[in-house]
Amino acid sequence: MLDKLRNIMEEKKGKVSSMAIRGRRKAIAMDLKSWMVFSETGESIVEDLDKHSIMRRTGLPSRDLRVLDPTLFYPSSIIGREKSIVVNLEHIKAIITSNEMLIINSSSPFFILFLQDLQARVPRSSNIHKLTSTGNGVDGDSQSTNLVEEGSPLLPSHVDSLNNASKGTLIDVAETSYYKQLPFEFKALEACIESACACLEYENQRLEEEAYPALDELASQISTLNLERVRHIKNRLVALSGRAHKVADQLENLLDDDNDMAEMYLTKKLDDCSIGQTPLTKGCNLAIDEDIDKSDESDMVQYRSYESKPDVEELEMLLEAYFAQINGILQRLSSLSEYVDDTEDHINIMLDDKRNQLLQVSIMFSTMNVIVSAGIAVVGWFGMNIHIDLFEGQPRQFWATVGGTFSGCILLFIVSIWWGKKRYILSQ
Repeated sequence: MLDKLRNIMEEKKGKVSSMAIRGRRKAIAMDLKSWMVFSETGESIVEDLDKHSIMRRTGLPSRDLRVLDPTLFYPSSIIGREKSIVVNLEHIKAIITSNEMLIINSSSPFFILFLQDLQARVPRSSNIHKLTSTGNGVDGDSQSTNLVEEGSPLLPSHVDSLNNASKGTLIDVAETSYYKQLPFEFKALEACIESACACLEYENQRLEEEAYPALDELASQISTLNLERVRHIKNRLVALSGRAHKVADQLENLLDDDNDMAEMYLTKKLDDCSIGQTPLTKGCNLAIDEDIDKSDESDMVQYRSYESKPDVEELEMLLEAYFAQINGILQRLSSLSEYVDDTEDHINIMLDDKRNQLLQVSIMFSTMNVIVSAGIAVVGWFGMNIHIDLFEGQPRQFWATVGGTFSGCILLFIVSIWWGKKRYILSQ
């Protein structure tokens, strides 16, 4: 008997453990998501990664990954961390590191354009990198020619200096700011922001093309169909304005905080950690004389405060350009919103005018009703079963009485209308 009970207990334990294993496997399978991994070399592959793998790969905490969850609604945000940047803008949900970019696939048509733009940006950086990392003994003329053909942002006045590389002198790119290229994380971030701006610009343009004709038609003819169209347009306008404001607020918050922008210099932080320097300081390459008099302590304090300020001019210029573009979209949306408000005010004025006309017609009919009631009272008097001398008169007396009653009613109506216009109760 005990053996049977022991066997039954072991079977139950085995079933529970197998169910736990299946549940664990199912949870892991549900946690897997398809991510498009885009490397700095321009290669892209699709990988199925779970949350813990991404945390180990990017160094992000779990709360930051919730921002990228498609099933949850989070406002637009750009978060800089120690080893990565979290981007949640419109249709783009991505994690950017110093050498790769993990993107959640989206069904939006702008996502395909975003990938094409990203692939067009990265090869340019690789070509520039080849030029900067090449030593002596390489044909600099062919490299400079390829560089110009790739569409690199070089000024015409510096093309001749590039051609001088064929004479055996290779130009150091670090000596000139015109050849300075953005690191991979900034190129990916710029592609994300530009795609979000393009999406908002496209939707704004479509909304304007539909809104202005619908509002003009509603102003000329007030109908239920036109009112319904304008209601849908206004709902889209409010939603689009909210989305644009969230992107603009995020960019503005980044521009106001230099430390947040400094966190996004991933490549710079890796380079500084490798050589043991203080990251992102303007005075990191300056040599300071150790023999400083005590009288110069105030100057030293000022220098240290200047040195501690992060150098984020590169990223600041990038964000300011798109912040200005978002502001332009917001101004157009504001103009459209003002046009909607003006149309609503015009419609309210028209409705008030119609209401006043209806009130005037109601007054006229009420006056007519009172006067006709007076005529009915005269008819009622003659309809009484009493004897008066008028009943014994000639037929002309009957018609004279009827005509006099109608004439009196008409005269009273005319006098009432004249008095109403004189008192401005009725329109002139």
